[in-house]
Amino acid sequence: MKKESLKGTWSQALWAFAWPILLILGIRWALVEPYVIPSGSMIPNLLVSDHIFVQKSSFGLRFPFSDRWFMRWGKPHSGDVIVFRYPESPSVFYIKRLIGEPGDQVRVENGRISVNGRSWSLDEEPAPAALPAEESEGFVYFQEQGPREHHLVRFMESSGDHEVIQEWTVPEGHYFFMGDNRDQSSDSRAWGFVPESHLIGKAWIIWLSCDRMLESARFLCDPSTLRWNRMLTSGGLR
Repeated sequence: MKKESLKGTWSQALWAFAWPILLILGIRWALVEPYVIPSGSMIPNLLVSDHIFVQKSSFGLRFPFSDRWFMRWGKPHSGDVIVFRYPESPSVFYIKRLIGEPGDQVRVENGRISVNGRSWSLDEEPAPAALPAEESEGFVYFQEQGPREHHLVRFMESSGDHEVIQEWTVPEGHYFFMGDNRDQSSDSRAWGFVPESHLIGKAWIIWLSCDRMLESARFLCDPSTLRWNRMLTSGGLR
């Protein structure tokens, strides 16, 4: 009796310890996963040290630890803000705005985007600075109208001094991305297209935000620098 009771106690204890871990892993595999914004390429809509949730189920379900799809029910659309694996180093995750889908003709002229001949319009007048004055010096902000939603974009004030025209045709099975911080973003204009297999999911919500991380634990926010006004907001994600 004692042996059976002890055995039952151990198995119950192991299960009580294991099921929360399995539940968390299942949620991260199938539904949502947290990410921390490491750079300023998506300013003004995402700031460095914004903590976001990403909907991994946006486009379907993949087999665990694989790029192969188990089930598909959606696809990304131009204007979506998406987390993906960097093509030149797939262990690194990037976040950018999707500009061109497979087969699209993308043209960027002096910062103005057109896809298949249809322009993403920029307001004629600059928008109010989206960041404090000391962080906005030398930059100008505009409202940009994408295929479905409008969002803020940022340019350097000197970027209009010369005309630049770039054009691309997005190959099948690939996507073209750009950062909202248009003159300070390493994106598809520099390193090319993103294979569909590298897409992780759509950015969903900012659940935590701070100005800096703790020196003793670089993965934790410094509580004294929390940006309360950004928490539980979508920013410019949609």
